Amino acid sequence: MNKIPQQYKIIQTINHKEYLINGEIRKWEGKQANVISTLLCDSEDKEPLLLGKTPEMSADLALEALNSATDAFKQGQGQWPTMKVYERINCMQKFVKMMILEREEVVKLLMWEIGKNLKDSEKEFDRTVDYIIDTIEEYKILDRKGADFQNNSGVRALIRRGPLGVVLCLGPYNYPLNETFALLIPAIIMGNTTIFKPAKHGVLLIAPLLKAFEKSFPPGVVNIVFGRGREIATPIMKSGKIDVLALIGHSSSAISLQDLHPQKNRLRLVLGLEAKNPAIILKDADIDSAVNECISGTLSFNGQRCTALKILFVHEDVREEFLNKFAKKVDELELGMPWENKLLTPLPEPSKPKYITDLINDATNLGAKIINKRGGEKQKNFVFPAVLFPVNDKMKVYKEEQFGPVIPVISFADVSKPIDYMAASNYGQQVSIFGKDASVLGPIIDSLVNLVCRVNLNSACQRGPDIYPFTGRKDSAVSTLSVHDALRSFSIRTFVASKDNEINKAILRDIIDSKKSSFIRTDYYL
Repeated sequence: MNKIPQQYKIIQTINHKEYLINGEIRKWEGKQANVISTLLCDSEDKEPLLLGKTPEMSADLALEALNSATDAFKQGQGQWPTMKVYERINCMQKFVKMMILEREEVVKLLMWEIGKNLKDSEKEFDRTVDYIIDTIEEYKILDRKGADFQNNSGVRALIRRGPLGVVLCLGPYNYPLNETFALLIPAIIMGNTTIFKPAKHGVLLIAPLLKAFEKSFPPGVVNIVFGRGREIATPIMKSGKIDVLALIGHSSSAISLQDLHPQKNRLRLVLGLEAKNPAIILKDADIDSAVNECISGTLSFNGQRCTALKILFVHEDVREEFLNKFAKKVDELELGMPWENKLLTPLPEPSKPKYITDLINDATNLGAKIINKRGGEKQKNFVFPAVLFPVNDKMKVYKEEQFGPVIPVISFADVSKPIDYMAASNYGQQVSIFGKDASVLGPIIDSLVNLVCRVNLNSACQRGPDIYPFTGRKDSAVSTLSVHDALRSFSIRTFVASKDNEINKAILRDIIDSKKSSFIRTDYYL
């Protein structure tokens, strides 16, 4: 612990007992769950560090949080869903100002809880703040567009977007702040009420933000509970009172939760799920550039990203050059602590090193070789990235989303091979393609855009900028998340229509002039 810079040290175990229901921070006095860090487990005799404890809350309190959100929405008549746009914006602006004050603590906990390096932890926090600010601005634009009456076929209409109801929000461990808030923030600002349960890893970092939520929003708008997903989410979903399931995680979790809802046809879904994003390196690719992009794409945060490159297809004419350079670059990477800003850091899940080792052994038993010299070197909390070649469809790593530092490589003579792989895959989020010849790239891109939702030309797959749509086909996503699209995903078009006659025009003028309605108005927030 002596080598840890003073500002990043965990001085004492964090005994977190607070949760937020109905606008009130309360104390939990029941059973607690341990929150551990694997950062210092570099040998078998070292046990994970106990970072802190969080409430392991009961089903009764989960339902209390649900009732709080339901009461706050009040069948669309509650204070929050009927509040004026500028008032909701003021609440969100207050929240983001209070959130910024907790940057240092949240960044430190991101490093300790999930092993994300300092640079990326800071980027995650700052990007989240930018996302909230951009969402507020986009919401203003949306409101301005809804301030104009339309008149078609003798029917006058004022069309706006309205909230959907009560949202259950479940975020992922790999981006426990950014991707969680990419669900939570647009859901809230559109007038929905929410229940939010943090991920198993990356849970303590939510604690410093409880006060900001409590002070910024009316009672019941945001309810934050802690505990096991099965214990918390099961009774909430079984109640049938959830209108939107917002989840970033695995499709199996999404399916299980959907199946609990008694009226699935009424359940809206906003899901970001798994992916198996390939890279396709054509024979005319700039190999050095492709290698650098594939290093970043496969191994940023140890490959623990849904947008990571998880399988590489390399044209046989450049296979040897690419593999030699790629394997050399991988072996030059250093494992370090998050505050040392290394690309490779310890894996946060204690079971992950065994899973990665099992994938490597399965592949090598079925004919693959570890191309890089250090591939598969293991510590208790880490497995050094293994570049595997040749990989075939009998191997687990061919189909499974490995979510960790193992890189399967396949060579091809005809580009139909990676395209056929993508067509047969359960996933359809993104692809990276590396090449220069426009006459070759054009037709390939025309195929790829019908298999995935983002084609990255000569660059690694990624989520940002957040203004661009983030979604996927097949098992990779339901709905679209971006600053623009997320507001629409958590709302529905709704409008007031009237026959275009003098009586109705007089009524509408009166409502507008008297400001008796938050919906029927022609003013907007600058």
